[in-house]
Amino acid sequence: MGKVVVQATMSLDGFIADPSGRVGPLFDWYGNGDVEVRGNDPDRVFKVSAASAEYLRTAWSDVGPGVIGRRLFDITDGWGGVPPVGDAVFVVTHRVPTEWIEAHTDAPYTFVTDGVASAIAEAQEVAGDRVVSVTAGDMAGQALAAGLVDELRVDLVPVLLGTGVRYFGDFTGAEQLLDDPAVIQGDRVTHLHYRVRKEAP
Repeated sequence: MGKVVVQATMSLDGFIADPSGRVGPLFDWYGNGDVEVRGNDPDRVFKVSAASAEYLRTAWSDVGPGVIGRRLFDITDGWGGVPPVGDAVFVVTHRVPTEWIEAHTDAPYTFVTDGVASAIAEAQEVAGDRVVSVTAGDMAGQALAAGLVDELRVDLVPVLLGTGVRYFGDFTGAEQLLDDPAVIQGDRVTHLHYRVRKEAP
């Protein structure tokens, strides 16, 4: 069964977006380099530093399905039915967007109405040995609290947002220990890769 990994860009004070969901300067590093990187969508091209390009290619190469929340789905309009990374998306929601599904009949999206744990379990069935990517925010916090997260990838940028959406949402679970990170220095971003210790502290 594949690993469950959370990856997101984060400000130095712990936020992945402002209160309205806009990322602002957090994503500047996706366009400040000379090396092109693509995820699943060939039309979505990032230009990053050589170090960041190598890091992203490695991080994205094993990703199968992603698990996201309804808020991100609505903000991005489901990326037009094309997963940005990986080949399928599981959306945790209380309300299935029937009209969107009818307009995107070929989109590899599944809408899960019984919570994050169920969405991750369904994604792992599809993933096989590949990575299941979980979006940061409330999804990540709930998955971490349930002991379902294996690794954390933080793309740390030198920005203070002051307020907004936290990397772990409103996570208030038990203490969690992480292994020492692998550290890769990009341009205006530091990539931190942690493994989550599963034993109790």
